[in-house]
Amino acid sequence: MDLGISGRKALVNGGSAGLGKGSAKALAAEGVELYISARGEERLEAAAEEIRRGTGATVIPIVADHSCAAGRDKILSICPDPDILVGTCSPAPFTPDFREVTVAAWEEHLAIGLISPIEFIRATIDGMCDRGFGRIVNISTAASKFPAEIRTLSGPPRAALSNYTVGIAKAVAKHNVTINNLLPGMHHTATAKERFNAMAQEQGSTYEQVVQDWIDEWEIPSNRFGDIDEFGAICALFCSNQASYIVGQSLVVDGGVTNATF
Repeated sequence: MDLGISGRKALVNGGSAGLGKGSAKALAAEGVELYISARGEERLEAAAEEIRRGTGATVIPIVADHSCAAGRDKILSICPDPDILVGTCSPAPFTPDFREVTVAAWEEHLAIGLISPIEFIRATIDGMCDRGFGRIVNISTAASKFPAEIRTLSGPPRAALSNYTVGIAKAVAKHNVTINNLLPGMHHTATAKERFNAMAQEQGSTYEQVVQDWIDEWEIPSNRFGDIDEFGAICALFCSNQASYIVGQSLVVDGGVTNATF
């Protein structure tokens, strides 16, 4: 299906790995002019080259930390007027004991998980409204809707982001500008592989076994972790012309581990 976004300009913050990379690849395959930002230059350049080779798209990498004002200024100086804005970040560390979460940790993850996407939205949304097209997708976390102590640093900032974006989505929908959130559960991302490989080493086990143990503990009905490319396809759909009537929604993508009637 042609998503109708060929030639559009897309900015993906946190696009060098994981769900951001999967989303960037899917958008590039649709023919967008792609800008991807991340802090690590080597991985970012490698991702940009991989996406170019795989899709033929124009891909402009931007080495910057989008959690700080200087980084945001750099990104927006290079791509000030995206038609599509997708934002994600490295997941917060697991928090087995909420008592150990410090003020400094809160400030760090509020900066990247709440303030950063808000500031990018504020900087780009008026241009989208003026042009009569805009798609904003925040890659959040299922923990923002279904809290868990182990995701204390991840869920609350993103829950606030969902509240903010759903509210303002109603103000701009008449301009064909939509804002939505994707709430992923466990996927085979670079961060997941790093964490679970470390756990496997500690336990004298394998990555596959540790993943299966997690699946069993959390009772994931699909009996697997998600794939970044299938997630990217969902993100691209939310960025499409056909998604113009999806406004202010937060879609959980977690293999069925959490659910609600509405």
